Amino acid sequence: MVTPGRPRRPLPPQRPELLPHPVTGALHRSPVEPGSGWPEDPAEPGTRVTRTPAGVVRAAASSRTPDQLDARVSVCRACPRLVAWREQVAATARRAYLGQPYWGRPIAGWGDPHAPLLVVGLAPAAHGGNRTGRVFTGDSSGDWIFAALHRAGLAAQERSDHAGDGQHLTGVRIAAAVRCAPPDNLPTGEERAACAPWLDREVQLVRPRVLLALGGIAWDASLASARRLGWAVPRPAPRFGHGARASLALPAGHDDGGRGDVQLVGSYHVSQQNTSTGRLTEAMLDDAVGLAARLAGLPEQSGRARRDGRG
Repeated sequence: MVTPGRPRRPLPPQRPELLPHPVTGALHRSPVEPGSGWPEDPAEPGTRVTRTPAGVVRAAASSRTPDQLDARVSVCRACPRLVAWREQVAATARRAYLGQPYWGRPIAGWGDPHAPLLVVGLAPAAHGGNRTGRVFTGDSSGDWIFAALHRAGLAAQERSDHAGDGQHLTGVRIAAAVRCAPPDNLPTGEERAACAPWLDREVQLVRPRVLLALGGIAWDASLASARRLGWAVPRPAPRFGHGARASLALPAGHDDGGRGDVQLVGSYHVSQQNTSTGRLTEAMLDDAVGLAARLAGLPEQSGRARRDGRG
């Protein structure tokens, strides 16, 4: 009820039901419907939808390829709070993006399906990956990690603004420990646990030699995944830090495909909280990416030299 004498609050602007994708111009609803033509959408209208944590366990375990896993991740509805939040953000949008449709669905891993280097983040940003449909795309954090990968010769472009923009990774895949944008960038412990089987299965299918964890939560999620997969994690548990490194031994008799032990490398997260305060600099990020690339056996270029204009 409106109190007499008080001015009415202005209603938020109503967004059109259909809006054009910034790259293709095709019209889409927010959230985007599976199989509706969004660039790089891994799902089809009939892709299996998972609605419970137990369903995530079954859907992840039965995924036979990275493509099948990506499709199932991208339509998951197992965490009601996250589903409600990501779709609310998609429906209302930030003022700067009112003219764009929002993906508003979980974000699958992206990049080389059999990459020797798997970059692990925390979760998509509400107006970044939740808007663009690609991990670390369309926000300042993505600007930092893609620029560093580009300087190392592992990304085709310095920026990644939209799905379908021509960006391409060589020998690298990026995934998140939690696949939906969480309120306040903080998923609950239950939500992290519900999402964990997606990461476990992704690691099994991609078979990376190196995990590059962006931030302490991604570091802990990587160690937890290794334990669930039966890998030997040193005790006491390796502590996170920028440039930290741990060796994770695969089980005896495991077909490692020539990988040997999997290496875990830590980097401060590429959040604005770290990059704007100088806690994480471009040089520091280049060093972490360079170390991970060398351990993965990738033909890494000198990120520092490219940044300084010498490469």
